[in-house]
Amino acid sequence: MAPQGGAPRLVLLFSGKRKSGKDFVTEALQSRLGADVCAVLRLSGPLKEQYAQEHGLNFQRLLDASAYKESYRRDMILWGEARRQADPGFFCRKVVEGVAQPVWLVSDTRRVSDIQWFREAYGAAAQTVRVVASEQTRQRRGWAFTPGVDDGESECGLDAFGAFDWVIENDGDGQRLEEQLETLLGFARSRL
Repeated sequence: MAPQGGAPRLVLLFSGKRKSGKDFVTEALQSRLGADVCAVLRLSGPLKEQYAQEHGLNFQRLLDASAYKESYRRDMILWGEARRQADPGFFCRKVVEGVAQPVWLVSDTRRVSDIQWFREAYGAAAQTVRVVASEQTRQRRGWAFTPGVDDGESECGLDAFGAFDWVIENDGDGQRLEEQLETLLGFARSRL
């Protein structure tokens, strides 16, 4: 069941490999739509907050792209998986609490259960967006394969998902990316 608060007109569920540019794309979309119309929601936010509380860690440092976060990444993933197995919608419910904007960009959808929850809660308003980039592009952005992370469900859970509603190619061609963003923005504006 959908939480109380504003019912969104559009929920874009972004997924993609590490360093594919999910955050870059969602932030670009939000800057063009405006924060009053568009909220960026990060499922990892409530996960990191709860993990920090239970483990006595610095929540703010778990949010940035630091070595601090990376040192806890594997354990945080395992902890989050156990939490999801007990309650698949736990982090989804937490992230939407109190959000009032009509467009939601969920920047880090990683599992089929995340997509199922949003589709059950918001029906046709929920659309999937896959951000793709080659391994070479991701490596130029600082990605390196990490066993237990890059071969785990948090990175591979949607590899065989099937047909995404939208696919954004983010391989470094700025003009191509801009064209794709404009198409997605047009769709988002049509929902307002």
